[in-house]
Amino acid sequence: MGDIGFSTAAVSETRPPAKNKIFLGTFIHSKTLSELEYLHNAAVAVDSLGTIVAVSPDTDIAKAKSTLLPQLNWPSDDTDMVVAKAGQFFFPGFIDTHLHASQYPNVGLFGNSTLLDWLNTYTFPLEASLSSLPKAQKVYSRVIRKTLSHGTTTAAYYATIDVPATNLLADLCLSSGQRALIGRVCMDQLGPSYYLDESPAESLAKTKQCIDHVLSKDPKMELITPIITPRFAPACSAPLMKELGQLAKETDLPVQTHISENKNEIALVASLFPDAGDSYAEVYDTFGLLTPRTILAHAVHLTEKEADLVTERKSKVSHCPCSNSAITSGAARVRWLLDKGIEVGLGTDMSGGYSPSVLEAARHAVLVSRHICMDEGKSEERDKLSVEEVLYLATRGGAKVVGMEDKIGGLEVGMEWDAQLVKLHEVDEEEEEEGNVDVFGWESWEEKIAKWVYNGDDRNTKKVWVRGRLVHERK
Repeated sequence: MGDIGFSTAAVSETRPPAKNKIFLGTFIHSKTLSELEYLHNAAVAVDSLGTIVAVSPDTDIAKAKSTLLPQLNWPSDDTDMVVAKAGQFFFPGFIDTHLHASQYPNVGLFGNSTLLDWLNTYTFPLEASLSSLPKAQKVYSRVIRKTLSHGTTTAAYYATIDVPATNLLADLCLSSGQRALIGRVCMDQLGPSYYLDESPAESLAKTKQCIDHVLSKDPKMELITPIITPRFAPACSAPLMKELGQLAKETDLPVQTHISENKNEIALVASLFPDAGDSYAEVYDTFGLLTPRTILAHAVHLTEKEADLVTERKSKVSHCPCSNSAITSGAARVRWLLDKGIEVGLGTDMSGGYSPSVLEAARHAVLVSRHICMDEGKSEERDKLSVEEVLYLATRGGAKVVGMEDKIGGLEVGMEWDAQLVKLHEVDEEEEEEGNVDVFGWESWEEKIAKWVYNGDDRNTKKVWVRGRLVHERK
């Protein structure tokens, strides 16, 4: 089946032609892992295709009109000016490298479960129910709107095993303007009988149907990218993983799956695949699923040998601190992964994680890194992650994880304008107070950003753009 209740083609045809835009104000983005760059009183010019074509320092609206517009040969009456007010700044859109769109209604529902019990109690029944397309549309529409409202411009989504529902998620992301990787979940074992692919051949065929659907709607993958999605090794037979590994090789599409989230899960993998390597990572490698375009969620309990293999294969890791804590999986050693040369991004991992906010994941990444220091009794502070580092993981790091570092994650010329306008409440202003962040006026910009990371939420996210298109505005 195709779209339900709307046509993405019709949506794009009725959308007004995009204008060139000039954004003015303060711009903040990650320069390196440990350094933020602050551009004050600057202008960023974004063309009608959503690409940054100029960054001009010391430029107010008058100078933009008198100097920048003529340089770009842009008529003023066909250029929108977007000016950040006092207390506002532009920041790259967040990149959520791991979340289950189908599980959004279950956020916060994990009780005292650990991973495998949680899947059977909460997850599989909900995912199976989304074969009802009206229900799927209700859930997917909401998760897209909710993540956009938190500044998430790119999301690596797991859908379900159902082809029409997975295709619907792709259609909704496309019409909403959210950049997304869309994966049909592949699983032919471990799950309940009512929620399994009947065979490896069926799983492969249905995955190809979803890939074909995405490419029919977005042939150049400018906004939506299909991603091969073996749920995790215990849910996939050896023949299925071999087929998916071959598909990844043939198509050069990205792959997403889970690894070493829970100790019981690791033991289960060892029992299920005794002849496919000596570790969880080697199982994936045996079947060709450990590629430079593979996103490995969690990686909590990787061994030294596994981390070296992940580094060698240039696979990436999605760090999911909220979920890892909520379902008692463990604390991933992010500094150790980075030291190994592994690219790391952040994932909300709803509904193992309880929040749709990448900013929430960032603050939890800071806290989990401190617990690693405490748990291991270290006197040195090196394992701690800073505010600057977790914001890097939320943007540039995430861009590398999803393979889009050439166009998203920063605010330089040549990048696409995936960005958010953030407002922090200034205590003396007359406007109604919004959010938990209070700025008194004597804070440095570094201190303001720290307050945002630790106290901010969607109330601070005023506008969000993807490829230059306004996709969310908080009234």
